[in-house]
Amino acid sequence: MDTTLFELSPWRAALLALVPLLYVGAAVAACGMRPAIGWRLMRAGAALAVAAALLSLGWLLVEGAAVGLRGPTGALHFSLRSDALGGLMLLLVSFIGWVIVGFSRTCLDGEPEQPRYLRGLGLTLASVTLLVITNNLLVLALAWTATSLALHGLLTFFRTRPQALIAAHKKFLASRVADLCLLAAVALIHHQLGTLEIDRATAAARALPQLPAALQAAALLLAASALLKCAQLPVHGWLIQVMEAPTPVSALLHAGVVNLGGFVLIRVGALVADVPAAQALLVVVGSLTAVVAALVAMTRISIKVALAWSTCAQMGFMLMQCGLGLHELALLHLVAHSLYKAHAFLAAGTAVEHNRLHQMTPAEPVPGLRAWLLGALAGLALVALAALAWGLTAAAAPGLWALMFILALALVPLLTGTVQRAEGLWPLAGPAAAFALALAYFGLHAAFGHILGNASDVAPAGWALAGSVMVCFLALFVVQGTLRARPQGALARRLYPALFAGLYLDELFTRLTFRVWPARLPAPPAARTQSQTSTTGVATEI
Repeated sequence: MDTTLFELSPWRAALLALVPLLYVGAAVAACGMRPAIGWRLMRAGAALAVAAALLSLGWLLVEGAAVGLRGPTGALHFSLRSDALGGLMLLLVSFIGWVIVGFSRTCLDGEPEQPRYLRGLGLTLASVTLLVITNNLLVLALAWTATSLALHGLLTFFRTRPQALIAAHKKFLASRVADLCLLAAVALIHHQLGTLEIDRATAAARALPQLPAALQAAALLLAASALLKCAQLPVHGWLIQVMEAPTPVSALLHAGVVNLGGFVLIRVGALVADVPAAQALLVVVGSLTAVVAALVAMTRISIKVALAWSTCAQMGFMLMQCGLGLHELALLHLVAHSLYKAHAFLAAGTAVEHNRLHQMTPAEPVPGLRAWLLGALAGLALVALAALAWGLTAAAAPGLWALMFILALALVPLLTGTVQRAEGLWPLAGPAAAFALALAYFGLHAAFGHILGNASDVAPAGWALAGSVMVCFLALFVVQGTLRARPQGALARRLYPALFAGLYLDELFTRLTFRVWPARLPAPPAARTQSQTSTTGVATEI
């Protein structure tokens, strides 16, 4: 795909550029308006952005992938790219942005600083959409930085909440380190390949018989930047603690912004996936984060906190897929996670009602060890049948075998549930549903592979990395099964305190950040009252 892109027509390029400009225009126009008018402008801009993204995707289907507004090789210029990956992401971001704008208006009704929120929301969406449509590595890096800076204002919307400021401060420091890594990688790529155009850089890298040390270092820096931006261990704490921000901001962060690491790795896939050290970094850190976050999420009662730990785990899983060279499955994971998390956060207010209904429902018996083992064997058999149905053979990439193994383990709860209700046709319902899910998974794998085209043709990870992934998720399966079967057992009593504390990793990172750069927190209410009294001479009642 990188070598067959033709010139983007001016009208098509203008349509792409219109999407971020709509968000910027709405954000600027809303600053001097009353909140009601500002919300109407932002809502109209978000709706027009969805329409422009849809029209751009339709144009793509008719004419094919293209790049426009580019200059001579080696020159510093701005260029836009219209392809299946960017078109799908542009529509996804625009749609989620439109939903969040509508929800935010109701959620923030009556807040005194709504214009500041509108400005931050518009600039965040503009930066994300610019990152999606650009074909220039430097513009991509700057847009990613601008996204983080604009989001920082939204995360600190409530300026009197110390926990919100501390979490945003930790995110700010981690993101700045990630930005430095990304800019260093861009500089190395330009120095070695003589271009900042993504399609030209990936084509030049693929033409090399062996990547030089500078490009391998750039790949490691890109992987490190994605890990930092996606809140992987041990810098994950800010993602859990930004729950003090408004609920629409949490939805925007978890459904859109934090997923950008996966998109960037897919976009520059050939520059990262062909470097074994970068692959290993993504796989090891991503899989460990997924396992630890999934176990910690089991100890949480708060809906939003549990969702945050879930996001941390899902980001680790997505980056692990990128490290395994399965970019099509990483894209599938990104799209599904974005839609699910947007709905989950915006519907978190109904969690109490669902919890009451769950409490009134009779509890099902906990599956025993035998049921879990039978479910695992049945899951492996069903996944193998589904893979054969889609033509997958033993020659498949090792990473795909690892994902098939994880899918089989994921189907066990569905299969063990029917074992407990073995009456009538119930024993057939679980296996049928599990087989249908496995078929759908491999079908979507093929569909998203077609969407990415040649961009998904990267060097797959070897059996060593794939085997380490299988071991990690088998350990997760065993520990989770033991904890559910024996919630008062010795293992549960030993693990629960450490898991509830997140293995104390965030405490260490928090101490480090405060030692390097302490956060500026608001004065306590008593201190503010004393300050006002000494200034005006009149005591202020609080």
